[in-house]
Amino acid sequence: MDQVITPQWPAPAHVKAYTTTRLGGVSKAPFNSFNLGAHVGDDPSHVAHNRQQLKALLGFKGEVQWLNQIHSAEVATLPAESLSAADASFSAQPNVVCAVLTADCLPVLMTDAAGTQVAAAHAGWRGLCDGVLENTLAQFSEPTEVVAWLGPAIGPQVFEVGDEVRAAFVSVDPAAEAAFTKRDQPGKWLADLYQLARQRLIKAGCEQIYGGNECTYSDVERFYSYRRDQQTGRMASLIWLEK
Repeated sequence: MDQVITPQWPAPAHVKAYTTTRLGGVSKAPFNSFNLGAHVGDDPSHVAHNRQQLKALLGFKGEVQWLNQIHSAEVATLPAESLSAADASFSAQPNVVCAVLTADCLPVLMTDAAGTQVAAAHAGWRGLCDGVLENTLAQFSEPTEVVAWLGPAIGPQVFEVGDEVRAAFVSVDPAAEAAFTKRDQPGKWLADLYQLARQRLIKAGCEQIYGGNECTYSDVERFYSYRRDQQTGRMASLIWLEK
């Protein structure tokens, strides 16, 4: 079974994009085994080893500028001398890696059709609702030329939310109603993060959207899931322009 997932999308060959799985690292339970998150309580030496292994696996020599993710709609432009809190990063420079960490939230990788600009976004429901994808798209010279890939996230059959989440999305876009399915329990809904992301991307001018067919919660062997396990590791979704 593969240690990384390669997006199936029409990106130029020099645009390198991957999402890691939980397979193949050195972290011990409950972070077993390829945990790349330094903020989850794992042994720091194990995280450092896994991050070095990641660089060797993907063949890049530079440093990844990991974000301080806070479920916001902020976008950082890379490279940067220092990074404040942000949930997406954008770059137009070669060999600068944009990366986000997830364990149920939706990672979204983007490139323009010419392969001159790339971005990675962390779209939990809060950031998605507040416009992290729109803000990321706005960094591109031609948002309508952007190709997006939706990475592994909690699936629509298991992502239960309350009335307040549905109301927040519908207040921004009434069409979001279609992404929520009523549960038998009062005040509870199943939310489709993938559909919500597609709606937002299309409305912002990005119509070339791929991926969106994995479920982190259901695939215990390959993916971390915060909703399923609470204390767990993080996968990384990365994209860069190879010089």
